[in-house]
Amino acid sequence: MLSACALSAPGQPTGNPLRSLRDVVAVSHQDAARELPVAFEATVTYFRGYEKTLFVDDGENAIYVGATTTLRLVPGDRILIHGSTRDSFRPIVIASEISLLRHENPPAPAPASYAAMIRSDFDCRYVTIHGRVVSATMTLSSGRSVTALELRMEGGYVGVTIDSDDPARFKNMLDSEVAITGVASGMFDGKMQQTGILIHVSTFNEIKMISAPAIDAWALPLTSMGRVLERSYVVDRSERVRVRGVITYYRPTKMAVLQDGNRSIRVLTPQIAPLRVGDRADGIGIPSVENGFLTLVMGEIRGTGGNEPVAPQPLHWKQLASGEYAFNLVSMEGVVVTQVREHAQDVYIISADGNLLSAAVRHPFVYEWNAPRDPPPMPLIRPGSRVRITGVDMLDDGNPFNGAMAFGILMRTAQDVQVLAQPPWFDVRHLAQIAGGLSFVVLIVAIWGGLLRRKVHRQAAAIARRTEAEAMLERRRSQILEDINSNRPLDELLHGIADFVSLNLNGACCSLQVANSVPIGNFASAPQTAHMARHEIRSREGRLHGTLLAAIDPMSHPPSNLSDVLNTGARLAALAIDNHSLYSDLVHRSEFDLLTDIYNRFSLEKHLDILIDEARLKRACFGVAYIDMDDFKQINDRHGHRIGDLCLQQVAERMKRQLRPGDVLARIGGDEFAAVASDVRGRADMEEIAARLERCFDEPFFLDGYPMRVSASVGLSIYPENGTTRDALFGAADAAMYAGKSRRRHIEAIAHSAQQT
Repeated sequence: MLSACALSAPGQPTGNPLRSLRDVVAVSHQDAARELPVAFEATVTYFRGYEKTLFVDDGENAIYVGATTTLRLVPGDRILIHGSTRDSFRPIVIASEISLLRHENPPAPAPASYAAMIRSDFDCRYVTIHGRVVSATMTLSSGRSVTALELRMEGGYVGVTIDSDDPARFKNMLDSEVAITGVASGMFDGKMQQTGILIHVSTFNEIKMISAPAIDAWALPLTSMGRVLERSYVVDRSERVRVRGVITYYRPTKMAVLQDGNRSIRVLTPQIAPLRVGDRADGIGIPSVENGFLTLVMGEIRGTGGNEPVAPQPLHWKQLASGEYAFNLVSMEGVVVTQVREHAQDVYIISADGNLLSAAVRHPFVYEWNAPRDPPPMPLIRPGSRVRITGVDMLDDGNPFNGAMAFGILMRTAQDVQVLAQPPWFDVRHLAQIAGGLSFVVLIVAIWGGLLRRKVHRQAAAIARRTEAEAMLERRRSQILEDINSNRPLDELLHGIADFVSLNLNGACCSLQVANSVPIGNFASAPQTAHMARHEIRSREGRLHGTLLAAIDPMSHPPSNLSDVLNTGARLAALAIDNHSLYSDLVHRSEFDLLTDIYNRFSLEKHLDILIDEARLKRACFGVAYIDMDDFKQINDRHGHRIGDLCLQQVAERMKRQLRPGDVLARIGGDEFAAVASDVRGRADMEEIAARLERCFDEPFFLDGYPMRVSASVGLSIYPENGTTRDALFGAADAAMYAGKSRRRHIEAIAHSAQQT
């Protein structure tokens, strides 16, 4: 949750734009709401393009920008922002145009404490924080996988989201002391009241481990569930606060709600003081956040004198679901769908604006102050009645950035349900009675007519059913053969064959057990008393693929065609398995090098063509590395082709480990390889990849237990710098490789001459 309001389309601001980030940050809330024009430069500190989240900083000031752009911005990019201001927790900017000026170093992060961040002193700033990791897991943010950390700092807990979903990066992070650099923002409820701190981090490179955990959390000794609390140790210096308002809800021994204008807060308190709704009161307690809402726990309520009932605010369903009126005293109109008396409360289901919600009245407990032992009877309200309900808006979650939230109305008494209009006489109940009477008459007529026609149509219907069943079975068999020839997924084919066999055996439970996989079909649901029939599934060469099973009801005669049906099903299954295996093998042989099990030249060229089209549209760049092993022919000549093949396999495996996820490695010739890196920002990135590829030849290769030194030459090309076609990129990389090989041989020759002299 960001310190920003929901994005809206930028308007057409007029006047002289604000030209510096300092001037934009200094705008008041009132002026920001006027949508003042801006045109200023700033440096990117965080960008998440798929949700239009952008933070910019100039070293002293920072702001949130709602950014609609196709640019792939990274921290350190210097940009020019055109747009207009909006009001939020603090003023923000909605961008209409963003231009990339250059790339530079991000501003120096400011050290930030928990106390300063919770005061919003560093809102939107690029900061560095220190703390202990108490939670590390993967979660979803705007539908994308991210890493979520919970960091314990001096003073409180801070949430951290990292735009990476690699579980290996946070595997050993629990209980470690870390320093994290990112952008600080707040977490808010629907009233834009801050409920926590969230740090936005682009990559794991911005997290530095200060000290590793003393022990792996998953290696801890087991603790009995009954003794878990013995390991709890709390140091809490939270200060008690006092608030003032009018009581809008009060349930002795549980909680009270105080409201002051549009602000409201719940106070969890065990007290039973004789307070009333409408009393002015003070509440004290320890500040906490429960389900995303500000709450006072371990609280107390004390009346300050006077009774000033708060008038409920009439609202619609959409307004209440926004979270802006959480815990406020509200009223809304709707239609009663039903009502239910539960053990602890009376519940009315209300339809409003095409949505359903619940309105509840809690039963008083017998030990509460002045409470009757039995709750009063629940007033009966006919379904369809239009009512006005009054109570406190209760939401399930305090995050207003995920759209409409589930909510309910917590009423004070049964009198908070006011009937505005009774349902019309011609309602659903009476309509059902009329329809029931007419249906009875129609039923009598239908039975009389049916008895007359039944004898005439019985034989014809039986013939038609038999003919249709035979035709359907033949269509199913033909469809299965067509699906086999069309290379449909094997599981779908086997499911269809199991259904076909079951249909031929009058609905008997059937399954196919192939190799060690999970049985496909419904044989597991067969009764234990059923007779089991089986048929082996064998390939054309006689190799056993699996078994076809059918459960026959012992109370009926086995079908006369049982053997033929099982044989047909087994042959169809064998044909499906053989065809699938043949197709998979052909596909693998066409795309992969059979010796090294990496991509072949055909696959690499197809991948490169796709990458060129994407880069042309996105104006991106990528790199090609051409790798040629030095003097590989001597290995084959001296040690034989078997040793040469082992060498090529180990070389391919080492080079694969030097590439990143998403990069592609292929063998394009005897001892020639090529790698394509799709996500680089320039030649420096590609040279770093090439250096890793060359270093992987530093250590000797062990072939049949004997060490052997092998080297390789690497040449690079960059799209579009060295070419915009596949042949041009390959040619440039090949030329660079041969130039590098010549230079190295020249240097080696000079060194050899120097040694001889």
